[in-house]
This record gives sequence, C-alpha cells and structure tokens, in this order.
Amino acid sequence: MRIGHKRDPFRSNMRVEVVYENESLIFESEVPTTISTILNELDIPSSTVLAVYNDTIVPHSSTISEDIKIELIVVSSGG
Repeated sequence: MRIGHKRDPFRSNMRVEVVYENESLIFESEVPTTISTILNELDIPSSTVLAVYNDTIVPHSSTISEDIKIELIVVSSGG
C-alpha cells in the first residue's frame, strides 16, 4: 500500500508528521519509507501501536512516498 499527499517540489525531503500520545513528531526522509521504518527510527515499538491514515488503519508495511500525517493509536493488552 502506498499513501501520501502531493509534495512541495522545492523541498527535497519527504515530511511525515506522526501524532503519538498527544505529541506531534516529525520524521523526514529523502527516499520512500515504510511505517515500520519510521516507528523504528522514532524508537516506538511497532507491536504497541496501530497506524491510522485518513481514519483507516494501515499496515506497518505501507510505503510512504509523500508528505503525510499519521496517527498512532496505542494498543494495550490486559492480564
């Protein structure tokens, strides 16, 4: 799955805004990347969150190639 919006042609880096635990984090990359890679770079364990884009849960394997905003929903397990 590929997700994203049009990029600013004058900016070289792709910018991903990640909303996580009421904070806005910014991830920039010069090449397309996966949500899984972004989570890893931000030190967020992928098993603890769902990624949401446009009100839809998207797989962590999704490739992002343009500027977007994603929300991370923390999943918890009880015992």
